[in-house]
Amino acid sequence: MQPNFSRRISALQPSAIREILKAPDDPDLITFAAGNPSPDTFPAEKMGNLAAEIFEKDYASALQYGISEGYEPLRRDTAARLREKHGIGRRETDQLIITSGAQQAIELCAKVLLNEGDTILCEDPSFIGALNALRSYGVTLGGIPCMEDGMDLDALEEYLKSNKNAKLIYTIPDFQNPTGAVMPLKNRLKLIELAQTHNVMILEDSPYFELRYDGKSLPSLKALDESGCVIYAGSFSKTIAPGIRLGVALASQPIIQKMVVAKQVSDVHSNLFFQILVHRYIERYDLDEHIARCRKIYKSRRDTMSGALSCHLTSKLTWQIPQGGLFMWCKLRQGEDSAALCQMAKEYKVMAVPGSAFLVNDSLSSHAVRLNFSLPNEEAIKIGIKRLAQAADSLSV
Repeated sequence: MQPNFSRRISALQPSAIREILKAPDDPDLITFAAGNPSPDTFPAEKMGNLAAEIFEKDYASALQYGISEGYEPLRRDTAARLREKHGIGRRETDQLIITSGAQQAIELCAKVLLNEGDTILCEDPSFIGALNALRSYGVTLGGIPCMEDGMDLDALEEYLKSNKNAKLIYTIPDFQNPTGAVMPLKNRLKLIELAQTHNVMILEDSPYFELRYDGKSLPSLKALDESGCVIYAGSFSKTIAPGIRLGVALASQPIIQKMVVAKQVSDVHSNLFFQILVHRYIERYDLDEHIARCRKIYKSRRDTMSGALSCHLTSKLTWQIPQGGLFMWCKLRQGEDSAALCQMAKEYKVMAVPGSAFLVNDSLSSHAVRLNFSLPNEEAIKIGIKRLAQAADSLSV
């Protein structure tokens, strides 16, 4: 029997990155395609000790159903840390829920705010997971060029003036995925002003903001939000571990209350065992010290990749060294389609993602390629970039 799929799902294509990760398990393969944190940063021993303690003493609670808003001690302490350390969630009406990763926070935002046919404005290129989550609700994606300083606000303003159906602006202001761009303070203030003027909500996706290696930290959009126009999506994936699938959504009370209802018909609640474990980890150990260790590891790998690119690919690629995050965004000097390079790279046992995977219209070509530097170690980065250069030479790009 041939299934009759819904219109909403029929138009969706698999994530190019998720499909790449299904590649054969080849120990000689070096991948720059993932967005994965390094297992070297996972606090496995400490988490293992906590897990044993929970199974011994608190299994009845940890393996039971929980409330949809999330484990209350974790919610309380996470909200306090975001508020006191980063100024996020200062408004009395702000509330926080625990989600199954930031991906669910994005999807819940779409579920409670968007109708079919609404227009969503986002950086172009942008995070493929968010683009697919938004597409799944039958919306129109309006791509706003992503510059070296983030979303082109002049283009955004023109779009808002001409399109009265715009309902949401999706942005990654810190170390944007895939470009690594950082939105300056003046642009953050201008973006909030535009959203308020045109009565459009902002969804701030912020999984990387604590992974800064150079320069001065900037306030998040939510920290600058005085009117409640910003919805903040955060994650424990990049700072503790991605497999625990825990994130946060923080917004004004009416929005969070609707997200809770939407979550109840999705997964009831996020993994309670890991919520309890993460809370105890934060309570017992120094999370800031752990994040500082992550930054040290990733900064070294970023610098190693930049150095390797300088040794082998300056005649082929241009790139900006990102101040933080997990990715290097490289552009072919002659403007060729990067898909051919990524395909040829597989022959040399190295994997990267063509820029077209991140475009609002992913049927278009791109002369950029995204390289991840957090997962492979320094030696693998050096070997992988050399292989990428050999692939580029074989194409004569």
